[in-house]
Amino acid sequence: MSSLPLPAIRVFDSVARLQNFTKAAEELNMTQSAVSYQIKLLEEFAGAPLFHRRARGVALTDKGELVAPVIRRSLAELSETFRAIRDKQNSVLVVSTMHTFASNWLTSRIVDFQTRFPDISVRFDITSRLVDFAAEGIDCGVRMGQGRWPGLKSHLLLPGGFTPLASPAYLEKHGRPQKPADLLKYHLITPDDDWWPLWFRQAGVEGPLVMTKPGFDIDTQQIIANLALSGGGVALVSAALFKTEIDSGRLVQLFDTCASTGWDYHLVYPDGRQLSPKLRLFRDWILEQAGA
Repeated sequence: MSSLPLPAIRVFDSVARLQNFTKAAEELNMTQSAVSYQIKLLEEFAGAPLFHRRARGVALTDKGELVAPVIRRSLAELSETFRAIRDKQNSVLVVSTMHTFASNWLTSRIVDFQTRFPDISVRFDITSRLVDFAAEGIDCGVRMGQGRWPGLKSHLLLPGGFTPLASPAYLEKHGRPQKPADLLKYHLITPDDDWWPLWFRQAGVEGPLVMTKPGFDIDTQQIIANLALSGGGVALVSAALFKTEIDSGRLVQLFDTCASTGWDYHLVYPDGRQLSPKLRLFRDWILEQAGA
């Protein structure tokens, strides 16, 4: 036999501790003949008997006495190493999320989660792409969509409706629009954004849209809102992500109308497998925060 019969190692340890093939078979949930076969393979590999067979059990030979503590120590070290890996895996929660959601909604609340569950560390994976949860070690994610992704369980977090916002300083300088169509004369930060025609249509503005002021070509809501905060024009962003700025008066919602593409913010994670304790805690917590 050229290679060590690894399955026999665990069997040897059990027999050496219990000094009985039958008891070892019960412990390992094996048949007695299977235990005997594994010990035979190991003895063939060693080239010497490892046990004295007796009427009421077995006893270690000199060679067996030499091997037994080494195997016991090695199995203990392996068990401890894998336990450490498992404990680390269970203590770090990896959340894949979009930049704006992370910076404007999640980061201001995540301290509460870590205060409640100090043994769990949270790491953000900032990306807009759909990740491979298993291959990339991602526990869960926040995505925009209609809530249907193959192989994923989803929970609605926040509505994705968008509405125009501007800073008080910008409105003081340019005046507040009285009706939605007036916005066509303002500096719209992203005038070519596909969201604008949807919002104008929802607000009752018909006909071709002629925007008279230059804007910025930006595709990140966080930067768009920052430009609005600095007085750079009117931002069209998801109201739910900038509720703090609206409530504090730093940004003004210009009209009650919120338009939507039908896409909302969802918590997602692989379906069909048992939730880890850390993911269950995070799911319940974030749904509570979204509800609040």
